[in-house]
Amino acid sequence: MDDIDAGAEHGTPVWPAFGDLMSSLLGAFVLLLVGVVAVQMELTSSLQDEVKKRQLEEQRRMSLEKALAIPLATGRITLNNGRIGISGQVLFAPNSDQLQPEGRQLLNSLVTPLRAYLAARDEMLMVSGFTDDKRIRGGPFADNWELSAQRALTVTRTLIEEGMPSSMVFAAAFGSEQPVKPNTDDAARAQNRRVEMAPVPKTQNAKNAAS
Repeated sequence: MDDIDAGAEHGTPVWPAFGDLMSSLLGAFVLLLVGVVAVQMELTSSLQDEVKKRQLEEQRRMSLEKALAIPLATGRITLNNGRIGISGQVLFAPNSDQLQPEGRQLLNSLVTPLRAYLAARDEMLMVSGFTDDKRIRGGPFADNWELSAQRALTVTRTLIEEGMPSSMVFAAAFGSEQPVKPNTDDAARAQNRRVEMAPVPKTQNAKNAAS
């Protein structure tokens, strides 16, 4: 009888230990479940943000296409991912930063729709100059960087002269960097000699200056 009681006494701690183990497993399962739910919520939120971003980009593209419908229809400009492209041949003679009459007329036609588009979205217009990879020999420009910079400045100043507020536009130069085609022949180089205009968000400093 004493042996049975002793065995019973030795066996009683098993159930509390088993209960503790089950509690620990249950707690771990709950934590795992919470983690899975949190990850799913984060993924869902990220997907929703990405969908909204794409919708906004599509709306922005369609709005810009609508604003520039006439020059786009005539083929005088191109529109690619929000960048408005103008062939350098339309704007400038080779190795020159002097705007041709056809180029001024084109820029004049772009001012009104672009100004309305920028004002509605509180954005600025970045005017970027690009060249081909041929080295400049002689002339007033030291290199392609200087030529692209002067062409971008010429377009920027012309837009301002034609009615674009100076607070809405700025110039940038890229030289022969970022070609749209490899510079393998004259046709490709002609495409790389260009000016692009792209609406970009205003910086905080620009917003403060404008106000």
